[in-house]
Amino acid sequence: MMFSFKKLLMIAALAFGVSSTATAADITGAGATFPYPIYAKWAEAYKKVSNVGLNYQSIGSSGGIRQIRAKTVTFGGTDAPLSGAELEKDGMVQFPTVLGGVVPVINLDGFKPGELRLTGPVLAEIFMGTISKWNDAKIAALNPGKTLPNQAVTVVHRADGSGTTFIFTDYLNEVSKPWAEKVGKGASVKWPAASSVGGKGNEGVAANVARVKGAIGYVEFAYAKKNKIPHTKLENRNGLYVDPDDSTFAAAAANADWFGTPGMGISLVNQRGATAWPITGATFVLMYKAPADKAASNDALKFFDWAFKNGKKMAEELDYVPLPDSLTKAITEKVWTQIAR
Repeated sequence: MMFSFKKLLMIAALAFGVSSTATAADITGAGATFPYPIYAKWAEAYKKVSNVGLNYQSIGSSGGIRQIRAKTVTFGGTDAPLSGAELEKDGMVQFPTVLGGVVPVINLDGFKPGELRLTGPVLAEIFMGTISKWNDAKIAALNPGKTLPNQAVTVVHRADGSGTTFIFTDYLNEVSKPWAEKVGKGASVKWPAASSVGGKGNEGVAANVARVKGAIGYVEFAYAKKNKIPHTKLENRNGLYVDPDDSTFAAAAANADWFGTPGMGISLVNQRGATAWPITGATFVLMYKAPADKAASNDALKFFDWAFKNGKKMAEELDYVPLPDSLTKAITEKVWTQIAR
């Protein structure tokens, strides 16, 4: 059962706290908004069994990278993984915690979740601004029998440096040559659509899409469900239209070679598979190999170890995909052993 927005806010207040109320025993982290709902849920449950809280600042992936590099937190959170060279230079390790999906969300009268169909190239044209009306012939051709309004499209994007943006633009970069040539991919890009508005965090994008008629944006799936904002169907690499959910996210990651890339920073967008959701990604944690505070670092590892072993059902309830036991075992043996304890 999905938690309501009010319930998640209560979890955040109880489990996360803020900097001014965090106790000396609290684990400190900052970064990606993508995993915030599940980190909040894990934190509430973990505090009951350990009496240790989690003070996580949901400030975006770029902010998380800045904070861990400044050594103001024990771990950084990012959906835009660092390269092996960057990790080596910084003296850090990187590992995934959960998988999830980024979904296009819309505010279009008459369309319920999954009723509007889009392809990757058409989605790219919408976000480039070359498609600026909802009744454009290219959208209409994908949705026979549907009445599309003669309404302007307002693109809603992240205003902050964002791993969600990295995953989304990584996908557009894969499926659209014009996008790759003119915009590219990154945690922050120059958005070309003339009619666009920025929002801070997944929360800000979700709020703006819900507020603006004719809007389209992109958020982590838990935010779409939490705010009851309709998502679109997307055509995947196999040419089939799919809806986002934990099973389609898992299908996209089914053949992932996690240790084939330094730092485990693989891309899961546009993967093959009949049921694969095309904008799937992982969220990652960054930690120092030689932490200044070994006790705090060890507390963070205990938290994630507990979450890997006890938090799978919680993740599934929020439509994340928990990591398989074989992968979490490999993380503890190959990654965590590099951290001084």
